[in-house]
Amino acid sequence: MSALVRHKSMMDTVAAIVFDLDGTLVDTEPMHFTGIAEVLAQEGIELAREDYFRRLIHFTDRECFELMLRERGHPSSSEIVAAMVERKARRYLELIDGANLLYPAAHRFVCNCAARFPLALATGTLRHEAELILRRMELADCFVAVASADDVACGKPDPALFQLALMRLNQRLGAEIQARQCLVVEDTTAGIEAAHAAGMKVLAIAHTSAPEMLAQADLIRPSLAETDLDDVLSALRLHTRQVQ
Repeated sequence: MSALVRHKSMMDTVAAIVFDLDGTLVDTEPMHFTGIAEVLAQEGIELAREDYFRRLIHFTDRECFELMLRERGHPSSSEIVAAMVERKARRYLELIDGANLLYPAAHRFVCNCAARFPLALATGTLRHEAELILRRMELADCFVAVASADDVACGKPDPALFQLALMRLNQRLGAEIQARQCLVVEDTTAGIEAAHAAGMKVLAIAHTSAPEMLAQADLIRPSLAETDLDDVLSALRLHTRQVQ
């Protein structure tokens, strides 16, 4: 097979890569938990770490506060929730200040991907937080488009974030990349569900969940440090042929 044919085959499989942020590229979930738990404690609500990581990790801040307030019978008006989100955002920025957030090899892997494919970010965190982290980690220039919690009514597992990320990517590029040509890099079951609902393929990275919990992904790797882009593309082509 000629190099041209091989390249065309690869591009038929993947034409863009969409990254999650928290838990996938940066080890920030413990800081998110601390910020949310402290704000809830101010309302007299205790949030156990296990509860957060078991069922709340994929929620946006707004969704998390709304759920916890409703479950405990507290008022949950939009004004109350917005104030809690603002307090958590301030605390989160304090917690990540000066911290080395990137997972090992995350910078290398993103740069390798950006050299070959257009990249988008689809994150359940707030836009200013995501953009701050990308700048601090010297990755902002790698991403063509960003979709964040500010932009959608529902977070993952709703597919809206991934759909918006692809729409913005195509707008910025003047392209017509299809959802089936997108590879999503995620770390949670909700992220996998959302990406598949958007019609995209998923590479799951087991940073925050056990590999067996990520079984619905098209591919699973233990960490970004153990992930090679050429290996992923090759395995994905094989997986696609087997599914077909």
